[in-house]
Amino acid sequence: MTALITEEQRRELLHNGHAAAGGAQSDPWPVVKLFTPDAHATWLLVQLDPRDEDTAYGLCDLGVGAPRLDHVRLSDLQNIRGPRDLPVLRDTHWAPQRPLSEYVRRAEADGSIND
Repeated sequence: MTALITEEQRRELLHNGHAAAGGAQSDPWPVVKLFTPDAHATWLLVQLDPRDEDTAYGLCDLGVGAPRLDHVRLSDLQNIRGPRDLPVLRDTHWAPQRPLSEYVRRAEADGSIND
């Protein structure tokens, strides 16, 4: 699981998860972008459930034209392989440019995450 996210990202995702579990209403910026290099799936994650530290939440785009906010388990992502048997990777060059709500708005308009 830790290969998909750095320790710093894990801490930030957990911080956001604790805030959400406490009822905080916010529009967080994504913490990490994960993707399949040989398919069209992308995940922009904003929080990690502090109860299991495996269930993440964010904008999920499975490459079928219907990105949506959803939960995904990091352990499941770690086991996914694309058509050329490549694993899910962290985009180490990506930096968030806007809050999650703006990514959602743009992805819904475009039918995919384009950032």
